[in-house]
Amino acid sequence: MASRLGKIAIETSALFLCDMQEKFRPSIKYFPQIVEVAGRMLAAAKILKMPVVTTEQYPKGLGPTVPELDVKDSSKIVAKTCFTMVVPEIEEHIKNLGVKSVILCGIETQACVQATAIDLMEKNYDVHVIADACSSRSMVDRMYAFERMKQSGAYITTSESMILQLLRDAKHPDFRETQKIIWTSAPDSGLLTKE
Repeated sequence: MASRLGKIAIETSALFLCDMQEKFRPSIKYFPQIVEVAGRMLAAAKILKMPVVTTEQYPKGLGPTVPELDVKDSSKIVAKTCFTMVVPEIEEHIKNLGVKSVILCGIETQACVQATAIDLMEKNYDVHVIADACSSRSMVDRMYAFERMKQSGAYITTSESMILQLLRDAKHPDFRETQKIIWTSAPDSGLLTKE
């Protein structure tokens, strides 16, 4: 049996945006950079016509998704209180779409992102965590959550790497438009420091 390699295809993938909400802005490390990178992934998903699933943790108290991320066209927006995006409504939605791989961005890395990744892997989905689009209040929590998800079988990657993996070839019909997203490097989000 061949090991799983984490190959990904546009047709069977969905972008998950986890709890990128206004009230988290002051407390999450590198919040503006994380939002910018998540925006890159959202723009790519729109160009590539991929489904987008967005959750909002207790939006009555924590507010809506930040305005920088235009999620009104998301294929599914779900309010939740549990620390995972894997709720029945989303499970049914991605099953009906034939999703096999999930690209995961959001906050907090050690809470809802990690729980979502583990829950999805338990259900045999490939999970690709976009490291430069995930953060926490604590860099220690953030880094160890990446390690924990990797140990469990998630693929930890970057936004640019994922966009190029999805396209696979410069001959892809959406390459030129998508290339504009990654022409400028993603902002530094503190991945090489533990401050």
